[in-house]
Amino acid sequence: MTRRLVLDVDTGTDDAVAIMFAALHPELELLGVTTVNGNVPVTNTTDNTLRVLDWIGRSDIPVYRGLSRPLARNGSPGPRHYERDGKADPHGLALDIPEPHSSAAGTGAVEFLVETLRTVTDPLTLVAVGPLSNIATALAIDPGLTESVAELVIMGGGHAVGNVTASAEFNIWGDPEAAAVVFSAGFERLTLVPLDATHRALISRASVDALGALGTPAGTACARFIGKRIEAYTAMLPGTDAAPVHDVVCTACLVRPELITTEHIPVRVETTSPLTIGRTVMDRRPHTPDEPTAHVAFDADAALLTELLLETFG
Repeated sequence: MTRRLVLDVDTGTDDAVAIMFAALHPELELLGVTTVNGNVPVTNTTDNTLRVLDWIGRSDIPVYRGLSRPLARNGSPGPRHYERDGKADPHGLALDIPEPHSSAAGTGAVEFLVETLRTVTDPLTLVAVGPLSNIATALAIDPGLTESVAELVIMGGGHAVGNVTASAEFNIWGDPEAAAVVFSAGFERLTLVPLDATHRALISRASVDALGALGTPAGTACARFIGKRIEAYTAMLPGTDAAPVHDVVCTACLVRPELITTEHIPVRVETTSPLTIGRTVMDRRPHTPDEPTAHVAFDADAALLTELLLETFG
């Protein structure tokens, strides 16, 4: 049996690997990809998504352009990489593969999400690996959409690890109000894959070489994208010879749930404190008075992730 899913992305390098995995794995049926403002502006995230699907021969999968700004703010809580220094982060505004020949659908991402979830006969899996603006907006239109989602898998947050600030991970920080809406919406099952888990599933340079040696379009692109990630991590942490590929953990765990190890705990999002805005507050206390809201991954299997990438992209 295949698992039907919709993927919501802000496509940079790790989103690209997640898209290729979802589009190519035989146990997954990717119904559509929605894009959102995040790593780079939504014009670029949409262009990058189309590039990826065209490159691997899956231009039959529709792409829907989403929101160009956060749910309740004119912009992110602070400047993003390319807004700060005039250029994008080390992964670039445009992915290093040919420009797309296909185009985004005429329907917008939020409209697609609402109509798809209103009309689906069997609950779908929804995987969100960027800021949660599209999903929160769809829920504002129809809160009952949660009933059509068998599982929502989110890449975001961190307990002991932050990246964009000392307290926050980028996807949640990029639209904290949207994240707060989504975490409190009452999804039947919400799985959160934070930095704590993705930093446990590093892909090594040797694995990048093996992916490139596959000779397939996906293997070649995957090696190129992860290679750039390793270069960026090496620049920040000399001696590093591996990097996390955060978003693909969320698509890979759909076919191999044992890839991640989770705890069912309460999670809330900070939306007001200047120091900790965007922080995912994960209550791991055994005596917490609050009901659990998310299955949070605190570990991931690097060897299994590498094996899945090689199998799928080969």
